Amino acid sequence: MPSELSYFILNYGYLAIFLLIFSQEIGIPNPIPNELVLVYSGYLCSIGLFQFLWVIFTAISADFLGTNILYFVFYFFGNNILQRKPKWLPISQKSINRASERVSKGGLWAIYVGRVIPFIRGYTSIIAGVLQIKPKRFLLIALISALCWSGIFVSIGKLIGNNWSVFAVYLVNIKYIILSLVVLFITFLIIRYYRKREDFKSSN
Repeated sequence: MPSELSYFILNYGYLAIFLLIFSQEIGIPNPIPNELVLVYSGYLCSIGLFQFLWVIFTAISADFLGTNILYFVFYFFGNNILQRKPKWLPISQKSINRASERVSKGGLWAIYVGRVIPFIRGYTSIIAGVLQIKPKRFLLIALISALCWSGIFVSIGKLIGNNWSVFAVYLVNIKYIILSLVVLFITFLIIRYYRKREDFKSSN
């Protein structure tokens, strides 16, 4: 934990936790992921500086408000954003429509899972907005996932106490693994797109 952020949290308490989580949920990058903010806050609960339930409430509020701002931006303006995407990006409106149908038929569980996985939580809100998932459904998922996400990481911090930094190192390593898998997947999509285009040209 950078000393500046530690000082910020210690001196501004629940407001600092709210601002750090909220800013990252709306897409503003922080020096550390929100999960570490929660684990550190849980540790502070274990030594009596913060109240456990107040940390949970603060985290849920920041997460719920931030992620819904991101969701509604793409819910109302997602099509305009996609229309201005690069031509080489292998995402078509037809693919979006098919994905939307699958989610509507029972794939909402995938949105919940995405909302509780570190480092891809914000992307899940964007996808839900682009796919036009009904607000009443997404709001419920966002609330439940915020409760689970906050509860898990704050509880971890409180339970492991002074060993929270060990978990922090583990979480950072997981971040790089997830980012590597995302890069590989995007690379695969781009290669497949160009191969299909070349095959189409050859057949004509």
